Amino acid sequence: MEKPVNPIKTVSCLGGGTIGASWASYFLWRGLEVRIQDVTPEALQRAENLVGNNLRSLVGAGLLDQAAADAALARVSYTTHIAEAVSGTGFIQESVFENYETKWAVVREVDQFAPPDTIFASSTSGLLISEIQKNSSRPDRYITAHPFNPPHLIPLVELVKGKQTSDETVSRAYDFYKAIRKEPIIVKKEVPGHIANRIAMGLWRECIDLVMNDVCSVEDVDRAVCFGPGLRLALMGPNMIYHLGGGPKGVSGLIDGIGPSIEMWWEDMATWKKFPPGCKEVLEAGVKEEMDGRSFEEIAAWRDEKLLALLKILKVLE
Repeated sequence: MEKPVNPIKTVSCLGGGTIGASWASYFLWRGLEVRIQDVTPEALQRAENLVGNNLRSLVGAGLLDQAAADAALARVSYTTHIAEAVSGTGFIQESVFENYETKWAVVREVDQFAPPDTIFASSTSGLLISEIQKNSSRPDRYITAHPFNPPHLIPLVELVKGKQTSDETVSRAYDFYKAIRKEPIIVKKEVPGHIANRIAMGLWRECIDLVMNDVCSVEDVDRAVCFGPGLRLALMGPNMIYHLGGGPKGVSGLIDGIGPSIEMWWEDMATWKKFPPGCKEVLEAGVKEEMDGRSFEEIAAWRDEKLLALLKILKVLE
């Protein structure tokens, strides 16, 4: 199948925090003009620093040469005004504060100043696009486009259609992300947390429960994930993993063979819906020990370096 041609040349990133700046870095990497909007000059300065650091990491990984990085930095502009950011834009990637009131205020300005056919893609991780779009004068152009952090490295984008989102918007958004080498998936039904976060939170709940029941330490449960299922999950999803685990009979053979054991594990697994009392303190202490004196910034840089190496091996980023 031929890769879609991207007709969009200008992207407006509303919100220049960790997610917004990372999105902007990716769009710049892929040759687009980017306008970053945030509410204060201080926030924009932080965004500019983040973008610079992200592009330098791409240069260091050999995915971007210095001339291209310099050219990318020449294509980005910064403003505190939404009207300036969205006027004449081809695509809006919204990553503002995660509550409906803030997003509704942005929607009002976008409706007033953006071209009528511009797609509004919200990075929201848990809010419903049907709620975000409900007061818009053109709700058919609104869609959730949820990334995984950091967006300039992790390919996944979850596209969620709201009650008033048009099929054309879904198709255009899908083609846009595909053309800039993202991996979009379409969430067919609105559910809190979309797909990947629900899976991740299910895993985290069991990790927390094991620690709180003194089955293992914070560090050891992290090691169990990293050096066990995490390695396979970098290559394929759970359904394919367990299909291979079933041998010649595939996933049916696995369910027939060890299904009763799995059901016994499920019976014993966590089902709580609120964080257990004291878990925050236990996790903080465990993570501090796991960090072993390294700073947050050092660990984040190490993460990004290893992600880049892994993605290059998988030929996801080029």
